[in-house]
Order: sequence, then C-alpha cells, then structure tokens
Amino acid sequence: MDFTDILGHERQIDSLKSAIEKGTISHSYLFEGEEGLGKRDLALVFAKTLLCEEGKSEPCNKCSSCRKFDGDNHPDFKITRPVKNLIKIEKVGELIKDMATRPLEGRRKIYIIDDCHTLRLESQNALLKTLEEPPEYINIILITPFKNKIIPTILSRCQIVKFYPLKGSVITNLLVEKYGIDQSEASFIGAFAKGSLRKSIEYATSGKLFEKREEIIKIIDALIKGDKTRALTSLNFFSENKENAEEILDIMIYWFRDLLVFKETGNPNLLVNVDKVEVLSSQYHIDLNKINDIIYRIDETKVNIKRNVNFNLLIETMLLSI
Repeated sequence: MDFTDILGHERQIDSLKSAIEKGTISHSYLFEGEEGLGKRDLALVFAKTLLCEEGKSEPCNKCSSCRKFDGDNHPDFKITRPVKNLIKIEKVGELIKDMATRPLEGRRKIYIIDDCHTLRLESQNALLKTLEEPPEYINIILITPFKNKIIPTILSRCQIVKFYPLKGSVITNLLVEKYGIDQSEASFIGAFAKGSLRKSIEYATSGKLFEKREEIIKIIDALIKGDKTRALTSLNFFSENKENAEEILDIMIYWFRDLLVFKETGNPNLLVNVDKVEVLSSQYHIDLNKINDIIYRIDETKVNIKRNVNFNLLIETMLLSI
C-alpha cells in the first residue's frame, strides 16, 4: 500500500508528503473526520513512508522496513485500538513505556492510536506528558471522528489534519471500475453513503441496501395509494431492521427528496434514485406541501428514536401520516 491507493484527500496527502520533503514532520498528528473516510488508511501509508529506509516522500515498497510493515511485523510500529469501546489506561501505560525505548531498527518509532476519543480523561492526561516532551525519534498519529472529546491541551500539541467526505462521483467511479457495480446503483450509493468510502464498499458488496430500498419503495407506494393497513403490516419490517433504523429512514427521506426535486425540475439527472424514475412518476400527483410535511415527519422520527421514544409507536404514527 502507498499513497496511490488512497482515494481522494489529495490536499491532505500533499501536505504530509511536503512535510517529509522539507523535514518539518510533526511529532504528533490528529487525523479528524467522520467515520469511513479513509483516515486510517492514510495514517498507515504515512507511517510506512516515515519508516521506509529510503527516507523519501513515497514508500519504496522494496526495503526490509516496507516489507515488514506490509507483513504486520515491523518492530518500530504499533497501532492501538479500543476494546469494547475503550482504550484502558493500562494500555496507555504500556505505550508510554515503549516510547521511552529507542527504535530497534531505523530512526523512528511510529504509534497510531485509533479512535483516540475512547481514551478516558486520566488516560488522555497520561498521554499528554509524552506529547509535551516527546522523544525525538517518535511520531504519534491520533485518529478520531470526535475531536471535541479530546482535551484541549492534547489538541494544542497536535498538527490537526481534517478529512472531508468524498465526492459522490469519486465513489461512483470506484464502485463501477473496481467492484463492477451497475452505474445507476453506484450513483445511488455514491449519494446515499454521504462521502463515506467504507460505507460505500459495504453497501456495494453486501447488496442488502438495495433489498431494503425495494421493500421501502413498496411500502411507500402502498401508503401513497391510500392503503392504511400497510402502515400496520409494515411494522415487522421496521422492527427486524431496528438496528439500522436511521439507514431505513434515510432511504425514505432520499425517496421523497427525489419526488420533490422531480416535481419542481422534471430533470431525472438530479435524482438519487435515478433508476426508479417510472415509480416516482406514478407518485407525481402528491402535493409539494405534503411531501415537505412527510420529510419533516421522517426527520422528527429519527430524532425521537435517538431519544428512546417508543419505537413501534413512532414508526406506526409516521407511516399513518404518509
């Protein structure tokens, strides 16, 4: 793996490579951004490059260091991940102790702490002492989607690298070219995944997203045609997918958003569900105010689910309102 394997994030890559070329590499980095954007992959490539024996802005992929890194057995590289959503203070103590010893090979020791927001306050304070006076041979990369959960004194000692969602077109092209996904389905995933590479690949390889979408479209179509009994008979589907309720409701929001756009513009190229134009056309008669009201009700349902309001009652009320 090297920088060419990273999808998007060109500005972040250029910044890191420039730091290597200029010799201005920070001892501590914080890679921050939503889940699934590729932060971990870039952190790994950056770590591999810093350890490479060639000392250039790209890993050579040939030296002993690169081969060991790719084989997950480099003695001067450690990655720490949470166990049951927690990185224990004992683990931080082990890391700090290891940081005090010089590299076994080469000039550096690299540490990645993944999901660093799972460090409790005492663990963050323990790590802070090392960040304040780091040994000259170490580089630490912290990774998190929740920068606000990291204490300010740690943030002030890190160079923050912000990651942004990937463009839908970038994801669409990848899914078509690398995974052989149909263009229309890839376009839907590219929009629906909200810039998350990880989610996009999961959606593309599992196929479950489109199974759920087909069922949701059938439910919506029946409700729009006035079949109130479908509001009750559909509860089992929502209950079975309760853990993915937000995803299900997002499918519904995207559907009604498409209906709104289609009514106002008549342009199918602006649709997320571009492969379902025929079904959307059959629902063209719905009033714009009604569509807006439905979208508002679905959003309200999402919020109330997070507040632990009775799930079945929320879903039944939402479906009856449609």
